[in-house]
Amino acid sequence: MFLTFYLVFSLLAHDFYSVPITVAFMVASAYSLLLLRGMPLNERIRVYSKGAAHSNLLMMVWIFILAGAFAYSAKQMGAIQATVDLCLWVLPSRLLLAGLFLASCVISLSVGTSVGTIVALVPIATGIADGLSNPQFSILNSQFSILNPQSSTLPLVVATVVGGAYFGDNLSFISDTTIVATQTQGCQMRDKFRTNARVVIPAALVVLLLYVALGWNMQARPSVEHIDWLLVVPYLIVLLTALGGLNVMMVLVLGILSTGVIGICRGNYRFFEWLNAMGEGILGMGELIIVTLMAAGLVGVIRQLGGIDFILERLTRRIRGRRGAELSLAGLVVFTNFCTANNTIAILTVGNLAREISQRFGIDPRRSASILDTFSCFAQGIIPYGAQMLMASSLALLNPIEIMPYLYYPFVMGLFMLLSILKTEK
Repeated sequence: MFLTFYLVFSLLAHDFYSVPITVAFMVASAYSLLLLRGMPLNERIRVYSKGAAHSNLLMMVWIFILAGAFAYSAKQMGAIQATVDLCLWVLPSRLLLAGLFLASCVISLSVGTSVGTIVALVPIATGIADGLSNPQFSILNSQFSILNPQSSTLPLVVATVVGGAYFGDNLSFISDTTIVATQTQGCQMRDKFRTNARVVIPAALVVLLLYVALGWNMQARPSVEHIDWLLVVPYLIVLLTALGGLNVMMVLVLGILSTGVIGICRGNYRFFEWLNAMGEGILGMGELIIVTLMAAGLVGVIRQLGGIDFILERLTRRIRGRRGAELSLAGLVVFTNFCTANNTIAILTVGNLAREISQRFGIDPRRSASILDTFSCFAQGIIPYGAQMLMASSLALLNPIEIMPYLYYPFVMGLFMLLSILKTEK
């Protein structure tokens, strides 16, 4: 219902901005409550609300709130522009895309969260996109005129950061998906890392070369001669503490405090202007928070009605041999992720069943954990209603659909893992 309402009406209007994603979720939510037959209305709403109150989802909401406060207060004090000028000064313009992708991979690997990486880098990427021009890019972008009538490098640059964020989400030792995948499959993190890395590192190298090729003809507009190094400090604090593995919420708190101290001392804004900037940033996350809660509520209803169990049963009905078993693991986590819009929850949902399938068909636990983690990140990377995509689009003021055509890494990562499964003996 959600996809039909959103996609059909957007295509009819030839404009993906014509249908607010919040309205599409509201229609789907109302429809889901109608399906809960035999219950009083209050009980139906309670089922929906219980799904929205999942601790994993609420943790994301708190991150969204802090991210909004940091992003807007940093923008108001001039930190983003100063950081962009620094990037343009350090890197040649033709390597900016590749540099952003590499930075996103390293940060996400260190901090273990794709959302935290997106919060740190997308504002910088947005500023860099404003300073880039590439005449050849308009030819590629014209193919997606329904998504973005005014050709721009912005969707490509934002997608570069988002793609790299999934690299660490998939491989990091402190990533939720890695922890859940190894615990449910019964293997060590280091063993899963080695198995996983043999597939996804070549995929990342291919995408890195692709970004070098795409950015080779890009030209940066002349940056300012003077870089205000003090204004760069808030982003340096965020990036360095993230690389150090500090909790993403603490990272954002330190970032917010640094914008206040530096901004007020430098006279960029007064104390109450700083508070107002944080308030505007938090309000700017409103749509993202609403969509996240409604999507989680829908998952609660789907689970209550047996939808998740139905998917699991159908996908495991006709398994034949080890290759078929590995393909079923991939299918299980992908379809569950489409329903839950959260890769950690998707792995938790199918984890025990996946372990039973693996034991029955002789799949190494390191292999099954790698398949679950990789395909969950692949699925999360290609849905427009996942938290990562919504966060990136909110910070860059884009529609999530605009970013998807340029999101190369999740597709290449999924393709490489699929090829490794197809090479498996039957």
